[in-house]
Amino acid sequence: MPYQNLIFEKRDHVGTVTFNRPKVLNALNRQTMDELDALLTEARADAGVRVLILTGAGDKAFVAGADINELARQVPTSGRETALYGQSVLHKLETLGKPSIAAINGFALGGGCELALACSIRLASRGAKLGQPEVKLGIIPGYGGTQRLARLCGKGLAHELCLSGEMISAEEAQRIGLVNHVLEPGDLLPAAWALATKIAQNAPLAVQFAMEAIERGLDMPQEQGLFLEAALFGVSCATEDMREGTRAFLEKRAAQFQGK
Repeated sequence: MPYQNLIFEKRDHVGTVTFNRPKVLNALNRQTMDELDALLTEARADAGVRVLILTGAGDKAFVAGADINELARQVPTSGRETALYGQSVLHKLETLGKPSIAAINGFALGGGCELALACSIRLASRGAKLGQPEVKLGIIPGYGGTQRLARLCGKGLAHELCLSGEMISAEEAQRIGLVNHVLEPGDLLPAAWALATKIAQNAPLAVQFAMEAIERGLDMPQEQGLFLEAALFGVSCATEDMREGTRAFLEKRAAQFQGK
């Protein structure tokens, strides 16, 4: 389907999603979230997409937060509905069954930071700024920032970022585990593409099962997580890709995975 606020490109099993509202630093409004929700539904069903890269148009922002014009009109009932809807869209991204890489090319604030947190992997350009500044507007993060940030970086750091509302540098975000790698601006998208291509070359179902083991296992005691891992390992042994992968290894050739 055509999108007004997103650009979607697909090549070699990698889909690139560009948030395209550069005049407002790619801020998230309701239409953008609707389009992202539809795009994720489409990507989930598309066997030609194995990995997503998310980035922002221009060189100033990944996503600089929510659209303040919409935010200023919120009342308690609409605010709750907006938060629940945004949470559902980012949950769909997080549980898509296909990895996502945030290529953070500038400001990732508020909803933009929450969007990055919902991705599987985060890369940032040197000079990028990340943060949850909602308290400076009299509100709190509403798209999962309080929950994912605490799980990813720990309760103390989540408190510091959410309560101070201050931005941090890409280097500091890497130090606390919020981003995986910091790159020069010109290297950001090539690095995201190289990583996405590596992932896309692997067995899609095995990638999905590994993600599920990690995501669901974190919410379980380790013993239950290990049981889940063993169960998913067993399921992977029933796939055609497992037969192809092991056969290709023994025959010393590249595997041709079909996601079956």
